[in-house]
Amino acid sequence: MAAARGFLHEDQFLCSICLDVFTDPVTITCGHNFCKSCITEHWNISVHHQCPLCKEVFDRRPALRVNTFISEMAAQFRETVQTRASSRSEQRCANPEEVLCDVCTGTRLKAMKSCLVCLVSYCETHLEPHQRITGLKRHRLIDPVENLEGRMCKKHGRPLELFCKTDQMCVCQVCTETDHKKHYTTPIEEEYEGKKAELDKTEAAIQQMIQERRVKIQRIKQAVNLSKEDTDKEKADSVQVFTALIQSVQRHLDELIDTIEEEQKTTEKKAEVFIRELEEEISELMKRRSELEQLSGTEDHLHLVQSFPALSLHTKDWKKVQVHSSCEGTLWRSVAELEKTLCKEMKKLCSHAELKRVQQYAVDVTLDPDTANPYLILSDDGKKVNCGDVKKNFPDNPGRLSSCAVLGKQSFSSGRFYFEVQVKGKTKWDLGVAKELVNRKGESTLCPENGYWAIWLRNENEYRALAGPSVCLSLKSKPKKVGVFVDYDEGLVFFYDVDSAALIFSFTGCNFTEKLYPYFSPCPNDGGKNSAPLIISPVSH
Repeated sequence: MAAARGFLHEDQFLCSICLDVFTDPVTITCGHNFCKSCITEHWNISVHHQCPLCKEVFDRRPALRVNTFISEMAAQFRETVQTRASSRSEQRCANPEEVLCDVCTGTRLKAMKSCLVCLVSYCETHLEPHQRITGLKRHRLIDPVENLEGRMCKKHGRPLELFCKTDQMCVCQVCTETDHKKHYTTPIEEEYEGKKAELDKTEAAIQQMIQERRVKIQRIKQAVNLSKEDTDKEKADSVQVFTALIQSVQRHLDELIDTIEEEQKTTEKKAEVFIRELEEEISELMKRRSELEQLSGTEDHLHLVQSFPALSLHTKDWKKVQVHSSCEGTLWRSVAELEKTLCKEMKKLCSHAELKRVQQYAVDVTLDPDTANPYLILSDDGKKVNCGDVKKNFPDNPGRLSSCAVLGKQSFSSGRFYFEVQVKGKTKWDLGVAKELVNRKGESTLCPENGYWAIWLRNENEYRALAGPSVCLSLKSKPKKVGVFVDYDEGLVFFYDVDSAALIFSFTGCNFTEKLYPYFSPCPNDGGKNSAPLIISPVSH
């Protein structure tokens, strides 16, 4: 039977109606075979009992019996097909990326090359004729690929060896002599190199975009962390401020209650005095009434006339005497006073909380002697600077300022930073930050347009923010220590009076694109009147 199966073709096991392997095959009178269900359904809907293949007509529907021989052969054939399919699937699934040899039978080996002429992929064994036979050596071999038909011109059956730049499509040699005769074409290899260069360029651009987005992600994460820190600090400051306000309200409430109770006691004491006086007058009046009753009963005319003047009354006019509620209006007066106190206290607490918040970003700043004007005197630790009368013989390097100023050594190009400077005893000074590329030679107006964000003091009490034009600052007290806070990413520069925690001035909406340096100018000593130094102070939280 095995030998017989070897001579049978696959089509011999297929039903001509359903085109699938026989299921319960039956043989009708003319000798043709069908699935029992297929031929039965065919005859159920047909007018005549006719064979679907040879068209022979039967007078009556033939009796259908399963052909056991064909049934067994079909079952064995179905099993063989399933085994082969399973084997191929296992081979393919072992490594889906591998191209298999089209010539191998049984277990197919990995293909080494694909032939664009034969349109066949060969393993190392079956590739041997292409390496030995002269005619086959001229065939074009490439690395193994699937779908070799897709590499051939569908119209001419020739390899797609050229690229038509006019129509932007791959063509064969015959195409260039017909449909693409006057078009600009180049070899596939040349077009490959050009496209490969474009791919490399695109890949580099994509890699750059990936890197930029990774950096952006990192910055967003940093911003979230900073936001969380700010949120925690804001919550703590809010608790502190509202606790202080609640304590202040409670204190005012206690004082109000005490005041109301004291005024009530005063009212009660005043009422007791009035009642005592009234009771005394009542007693005196009752005594007089008794005397009048006795006198009115006498018939002695002379005695009545002589006694009448002594009976005149001298009493207090009680109509104008009233006892009012002593606490009337106390509540509203206290609320108005509390409102003023709370506003003042709230401003004070918020100012201290805000200053405390920015002080968390304190940095260690030192003066850079390489940027100092030759007249300036710097301390050894780089924390103090004042202006002298003698010009020092310093090398005139490009970074040195020609104005009476000096920069900090530390630079900042992101994030937040804060530092404090003591200005006590000075009549003139400039403070702030400057960008790296400011004009360091010659006179330059201090303003944001020129790369400076600063405030100054002139004539002991004239404070200005150098906003271009400058803004006159009205301060309640003369600062002894100034705090400078910068948020590089948000474009903010704030100046604080550290002792009062009051905001002196704020630059907002700044566009920082360069490194920023702390900027200090003690100004000329003015004959000793302005000899006190600027001192970079440690930040006390």
